[in-house]
Amino acid sequence: MPRIPKEPPILCYVTDRRTLTQAGDLRARMALAATAAVDWIQLREKDLPANELLALGRFAAGEAGENVRVLVNDRLDVALAAGTGGVHLGGQSLPVAAVNAARAGGVIPKDFLVGASCHSLDAASAAERDGADYVFFGPVFATPSKAEFGAPQGISSLAQVSRKLAIPVLAIGGVNEENAADCFAAGAAGIAAIRMFQESADLSALVARIHKTALKTRS
Repeated sequence: MPRIPKEPPILCYVTDRRTLTQAGDLRARMALAATAAVDWIQLREKDLPANELLALGRFAAGEAGENVRVLVNDRLDVALAAGTGGVHLGGQSLPVAAVNAARAGGVIPKDFLVGASCHSLDAASAAERDGADYVFFGPVFATPSKAEFGAPQGISSLAQVSRKLAIPVLAIGGVNEENAADCFAAGAAGIAAIRMFQESADLSALVARIHKTALKTRS
C-alpha cells in the first residue's frame, strides 16, 4: 500500500512560532489547521530543545487524528518518540537513504513518511532514488524564510522536477493563494507554506478554495 494514497493536492502547513503574536498561538494554530482539513502539518521549529519539540509533536499528533499527518523537521528521534507520521529532512539532516534503510529494516514503521527539501533537479532525483516518499522543491517564489537558498527557482524549474519524479513534489517558498494555480499547473502534487496557512483568517475556507483551484487545473 502506498504511503501517500491521497490524490493531489496535498496541502502542508509549515509552522513558524516566531511569526505568531504569542508563543501559545502555535498549539492553537496547529489544532485549527487539523480541523480545517490541511493534509500535513510540518513542525519546523529548528531552534527548540528536544523536550519542547517532543511536547509540541505529541500535541500535534493528538490533534491530527486519522486524516492529518504530522511531520517533524529534521529530528527523527523526536518524530518517533512523539508518535508522528513522518520526518522531513534537510541538507544537514540524516541522509534519506539511512532513514529509509531503517524503515526497510523494521526499525521505523512502514507507513512512516520520509521527505526531503531539495533545491535542484539533481538533489530531488537523488532523494527519490534514496527512498524519499516526497520532496519539497523551492523556493519557487521569493520569500524571506528561504532567502538563504538563493534566488527563486521559478515555475519552469518546478515543472521540470515534477515531470521527472514519480514521487509527489510539493512547491514551497513564497507560495500563496494567488500563485497556487501556477504550481498545480506545473505539475506539483501539492503546496507547502508558512504564511499562507498561518496568517489566514478563515483557514477552512482557504483550504476549500485551494482545492477548487487544483480541480480546475486538472480539468
